[in-house]
Amino acid sequence: MDAVLRAVAIYLVLMLIFRLTGKRTIAQLTPFDFVVILIVGEATQQALLGENFSVTYAALVIATLVLLERLADLLSYRFPLLKRMTESVPVVLVEDGRPLPEVMKREQITTEDVMSSARLNQGLERMDQIRWAVLETSGGISIVPR
Repeated sequence: MDAVLRAVAIYLVLMLIFRLTGKRTIAQLTPFDFVVILIVGEATQQALLGENFSVTYAALVIATLVLLERLADLLSYRFPLLKRMTESVPVVLVEDGRPLPEVMKREQITTEDVMSSARLNQGLERMDQIRWAVLETSGGISIVPR
């Protein structure tokens, strides 16, 4: 039972931390971000397993985490309010070629980030070629050209 309680506690802590720190995709990680994720993984493993390194204990922890994730998905599907609380919503960053500075500042997205996505995904060269740029729930930036 200790493994399940540890897994639930770590799951809730990680969900809260990653929800509070904002949206970011793996593609946007810096090398330092990657190192921090590795350290978080190691710290999580230590917190989850404690002194018990048996395969059975580890399997129980992994199964609990996966089941919690599936339960969270199911509950957020059935209860839209819960989904809004635990997941982010898409955010418009650029509208009709004009960046929205207060939104971009809040989301910590630069015009360079938007233009990079515009070049990569749509082949656009200038901000005025963008009808909308949307920061998706996944952390990616979608571009709708004019």
